[in-house]
Amino acid sequence: MPNSTPLHFMDHVAIVTGAGSGIGRATAVALAESGAHVLGVGRRKEALEETAQAHTNIAVLPLDICEEGAADRVVATAAEWWGRIDVLVNNAGVTAVMPLAETDRSVITNLFELNVTAPSMLAHAALPYLRDSSGSIVNVSSTYGHRPLAGGAHYAATKSALEQLTRSWALELAPEGVRVNAIAPGPTKTDVLAAAGLPQNTIDDMLSHERGRIPTGRLGDPKEVANWIVRMADPLGAHITGQVLTVDGGLHLV
Repeated sequence: MPNSTPLHFMDHVAIVTGAGSGIGRATAVALAESGAHVLGVGRRKEALEETAQAHTNIAVLPLDICEEGAADRVVATAAEWWGRIDVLVNNAGVTAVMPLAETDRSVITNLFELNVTAPSMLAHAALPYLRDSSGSIVNVSSTYGHRPLAGGAHYAATKSALEQLTRSWALELAPEGVRVNAIAPGPTKTDVLAAAGLPQNTIDDMLSHERGRIPTGRLGDPKEVANWIVRMADPLGAHITGQVLTVDGGLHLV
């Protein structure tokens, strides 16, 4: 059966961070199905290899994007393999449950390193190629980037910072033809809470509480979020920039 997916990204090149699971994996697959050559980046080699097995258009690069020089290496790899870069999806991120009374400097530093500094360095490194291709950056924020999160203020602050970067970069780069947008998912079925080191019973309690507050009555699916990331990056959306699209089942309305 022929592929019925519109190939809007045919021969385009996309970088997706955090591609080993969840939203990152779903985004890598969705872009590949739309014709793009995708470089999936992440720290877990085995998880990335599973992502690569999902589509022949996906290649992977295991590394920690917070390391010195990592952004330059990612961009150089994509450019060497395919000669261009059209889309950067800053999806990799980390969360932390940390009430003010339990504030830890190292946790704050790690949150900002991965959620703010690393996307900034990747965007900086990719910018010359994005200028050449009139490309697009899509940052993955959170519904808590623009609503309060008791017990997780510093995580929310990093996502708020990412949304402000999105708007400011969009304004700065619009004259050069580079678009910058963000997707802000609500609670979604991913392993991000487990990756934060939370025990399973705590995760189950948190997700049950969130599910009860979401007007649609369910958690988001990574493929749903990936669908909107791809739409935001779509070359057909050339007049959309500086937007933060919330995909949270209406949680932001509560």
